[in-house]
Amino acid sequence: MTQLTLQIPESAFAALHQAPDEFGQEMRIAAAVKWYELGRVSQGRAAEIAGLTRAAFIDALSRYRVSLFQYTADELAEELDDGD
Repeated sequence: MTQLTLQIPESAFAALHQAPDEFGQEMRIAAAVKWYELGRVSQGRAAEIAGLTRAAFIDALSRYRVSLFQYTADELAEELDDGD
């Protein structure tokens, strides 16, 4: 696994009421959720990036109010048409 080093102002930890290690984990989850929401990574890959099981990642999606289902309007219409 590759390790990254980031410089984060101390005030960020206080503002979020989190210790640096908690902040780092939350940052991984937030990034993975956003990349999943944008369609840049699959659900499984996002869970791996976040360091979570797939079930825990689905819970994170709920906390961030991101839909579990990532369909475009065209994809959804196509799926509905195929069902007829």
